[in-house]
This record gives sequence, structure tokens and C-alpha cells, in this order.
Amino acid sequence: MRIGFIARGGVANVPLKEKADVILCAFHGDEVVYEKELKGETDYFERVARVSKTVGGVVVCGCKTNARGHKRKSALVVENGTVLGVSDTLHAIDNDCSSGAEVGIYQTQAGKMGVVVAGDLRFPEVFKTLSLCGVAFVVCPYEKAGERELALIRAHAYCFGVPVYFCGEGQVGIALPSGELAFSSEEDVAFAKCKNTKEYHLVETRRKL
Repeated sequence: MRIGFIARGGVANVPLKEKADVILCAFHGDEVVYEKELKGETDYFERVARVSKTVGGVVVCGCKTNARGHKRKSALVVENGTVLGVSDTLHAIDNDCSSGAEVGIYQTQAGKMGVVVAGDLRFPEVFKTLSLCGVAFVVCPYEKAGERELALIRAHAYCFGVPVYFCGEGQVGIALPSGELAFSSEEDVAFAKCKNTKEYHLVETRRKL
């Protein structure tokens, strides 16, 4: 699978001549007001859809959404020009936004994809849930990032047996179920290839009911 990482500049910085199975964009300060989108006053969804159609794959963009004053950190998921959905961060940290209600799982041409949004990276139970739901890989659009975030994705990939594709401003990376970091970059735009391999083990326990 070929994946593109857009660490800065958002969807406007996607090289349209580059083909990729998945394009992952870090948060770029974009705020999507749903009322304006519905009225046609803004066209963020349409712009992302056009890019996904051009690159011929899935585009996942970190953005802030506003639904009648409820602001959330979200990820817009589009495939070949079709909006598959919007996933919101499940945890509101220090009241910086409103929390969402559902984990993001999408059936895509690249495989069954789990989405972890921004600060949810700090909560292992989100990755555990996605792993139990049988996702082939997890993507995580983030804000400003560094070595600490790379350590977290390595730990989650190792503990829950699925590869994690991470894109934050200043740092992007791919973590494998082995715990290894298969790819990392501090470039604004980067592309990498990786084979999705899962690693599961049957763990049995005895308990009194």
C-alpha cells in the first residue's frame, strides 16, 4: 500500500500527480462550519473530494468542525470523490472541544480502516476497540507532533497487532505490529510504501461467573 503524508498545508498541499492508496493530512487549522457547507457558502468537503478523485484513493483530513457551536476535532474521510463520513475525537481534553460518540471504522479499497483522531492517540482503549473490530490498519491525523507521538504509535501497534499510520505537523510515521518504526519523516510532504500485516494471538483466561 502506498500512503502519502501531508504534515503541513492541509489538502491544498497534496501533489495531485502522485497516486496513493491513502493520503493522510495533519490538522491545518481548517474549521468546517456544517451550516455554511450545507448552504454552499464554503466548499471544504468538495475540495477534498476532488483531490481524492484525482489521486484515486482515500483521503483523510484532520480538521475542526462546528455544528451549531459544538466544536470538535474531526477527521474527514473521502474515497474516490465520495464522502464516507466524519469521525470526531472521542475524548475532550481540558475542555478544548466537544467529544464525539463513535469510533471511526471505514471499509475502503485499501482495506478496513480505523480512524483515531488527534488526542485519542493517548487512549489505548480506542486502539483496542478498533483491533477487536478487525481493522486492517489505523490512521491518525494529529496536530503538532514529535518523538513522543512516535513512541505512542509504536506501543499501540505492538500491543494491539495492527499497523498505525500517523501524520502530525513536524513528524509522520508508520508503526508495525512488531513494534518497529517502518518509516518516519519530518518533511512537509512524504510518501511511503508499507504492507498491512496484522498480528493476533488467542489469549484464554478462566473466571468464575
